[in-house]
Amino acid sequence: MVREVSESCIDSLLTEMVACYCNRFYANKPELAARRIEAIGYQVGHQLSERYTMDRPRFTDHLEAIKFICKDFWSELFKKQIDNLKTNYRGTFVLQDNKFRWLARMSIDPSTENVSPVEDITSPTAESKAAQAMSMHLYFPCGIIRGALSNLGIPCAVSADISNLPACSFVVRIKA
Repeated sequence: MVREVSESCIDSLLTEMVACYCNRFYANKPELAARRIEAIGYQVGHQLSERYTMDRPRFTDHLEAIKFICKDFWSELFKKQIDNLKTNYRGTFVLQDNKFRWLARMSIDPSTENVSPVEDITSPTAESKAAQAMSMHLYFPCGIIRGALSNLGIPCAVSADISNLPACSFVVRIKA
């Protein structure tokens, strides 16, 4: 029996989770909120990886496990594969999703896009607040990837980069 959850339910859950951790639980400590959101994603990824690899033999190398994440795991989560996978063959992988579903409905207020680049970077502009809010939403999928790979026996660090909405790159660095 296959159980599925509506995409809008997941979007709402993620939005509410990020809002609660950023605005209520850790309002003055964004780094703690980010760590907690990532930890929740880690648990989710660890459990999903366990479920999706139950009937598979163990992976023999890092590249094989990363390919599993890009194809099978991502397809289960987002109904599509990762669009592009790059590696330097020294433990760093870049997973590119050109239409990351959890960012597809987000946008930066167009009135803040033409802000002068000479502004003081320490002042919290509307654009930097929007970018920070978007990056908070990416800690959860980073945690999911890290948790899934951890379950596969691959300790790593995962970070995300938003280049052009809704495109998103996840950088996986395998720990030696």
